[in-house]
Amino acid sequence: MDAKRPAAGRGTRADTAVNQTREGVIAGRNGVLEALKGGAAIEKIYVSKTEKEGSIIRILALARERRIVVAECDRVKLDFLCGIKTHQGIAATLQQTEYCEIADILALARERGETPLVVIADEIEDPYNLGAIIRTAECAGAHGVIIPKHRGTGVTPAVTKASAGAVFHMKIAKAVNLAQALDELKQGGLWVYGADGGAERSLYETDLSGPAAVVIGSEGRGIGRLLREKCDFLVSIPLGGRVNSLNASVAAGIVLFEIVRQRGVK
Repeated sequence: MDAKRPAAGRGTRADTAVNQTREGVIAGRNGVLEALKGGAAIEKIYVSKTEKEGSIIRILALARERRIVVAECDRVKLDFLCGIKTHQGIAATLQQTEYCEIADILALARERGETPLVVIADEIEDPYNLGAIIRTAECAGAHGVIIPKHRGTGVTPAVTKASAGAVFHMKIAKAVNLAQALDELKQGGLWVYGADGGAERSLYETDLSGPAAVVIGSEGRGIGRLLREKCDFLVSIPLGGRVNSLNASVAAGIVLFEIVRQRGVK
């Protein structure tokens, strides 16, 4: 990347409530429905014996069309399978969690003829925060989300549910090293912006219209030191209240939709 960069500048903190649920399970009606509609590799669907109305009827019909095995069970088994109790009487297991490469994310932007937009979730531990970030990224037209392989939550049932099924419409890459991931994005022509509470320049005084990667820091700690150093710019969200930080997913939404605004996307 050349030396000419756009001008750049309170970032992200979040409440944390870690939910240790395993990957490869989708919990909740909307999540299972979006997985079916998105063509996810579903191995089996589990439905409570007492849940046979509303959107579950449509889910079961789609499952029959795709010849996916459906098993009836009690809610105790669903609780154990999902690791959460808010499964709404239905869950599905995937053949495997489908992650992509960073190159696939950049290729998608090229295929669409769009200016790349990527979100990096730095050690987000709360699955509901990660799910909300993925949902917001999808709504903002982002081409992919990158998460760390060894730190933070993966795509668990709680993440899938919180994303309202957006995980099945969003390319998600797992990076062993997020710093190297940022280097790869820079080599692809993207500017890296970190949402950071200590940044001097406001988000709204920053040119975000070019190819962009947005780093959202972890709950409580913000962006890690090495990633901060790797960012081209640190940008802040002006706050007018007494609380000096925002939930990570809320901060992500503000930054992403400022990018959408600046790009004039309709």
